[in-house]
Amino acid sequence: MKKALLIAVLVSAAGTVHAGGIGLRVGSTGVGADLGFGIVPTLGGRIGVSGMSLNTDVDTDDVSYDAKAKILTGALLLDWSPLGPFRISGGFMPHKNKVDLSGRPNPGSRFAAGTTLSGEVKPDKSFAPYLGIGWGNVWTKGVNFYFDLGVMFQGSPKVSLSVECGPSATPAECTQARNEVEAERQRVEDKIDKYKYYPVANIGLTIGW
Repeated sequence: MKKALLIAVLVSAAGTVHAGGIGLRVGSTGVGADLGFGIVPTLGGRIGVSGMSLNTDVDTDDVSYDAKAKILTGALLLDWSPLGPFRISGGFMPHKNKVDLSGRPNPGSRFAAGTTLSGEVKPDKSFAPYLGIGWGNVWTKGVNFYFDLGVMFQGSPKVSLSVECGPSATPAECTQARNEVEAERQRVEDKIDKYKYYPVANIGLTIGW
């Protein structure tokens, strides 16, 4: 209900704008663009999209993972500016963010040498609430600077994980690996649980009219 209401407000407001602008930005959600429009002098709406890919590592006691993150995030926001260019922003960030995992056991782990693990990480919420502060509005006339600092509440990341035995593994080692994969999946979830609060920090330039 809240999602539908916000979308209806933004669509309705976009048809009666008294000012507008576009913004280009870069930050923790990748490279992105925004379309902004003023509704009343201190309130406006913003529709945006951003994305990026990056590689990182995730390690548990037993396995080292190569993690390939694919970030694709939208923005459906209301911007309230009670004190000049300073603003408070809130709304939703629909997204298709995910991380592909490819892991190999560490020496002395519960998994035999040559075993490989693969999986995927997705946030619990694909339509994540957002709350933040910022400076500058996309619809402000002329060329201006703007930034956002806030949190996307995307929920605890959910991990799917599978295991493939190495060619030299014995049947007993394969059985042990399959029995351990659920516990390892939980260890990965525990490791990345802090990302249920995804930090948003973006900076960019606007052109308004």
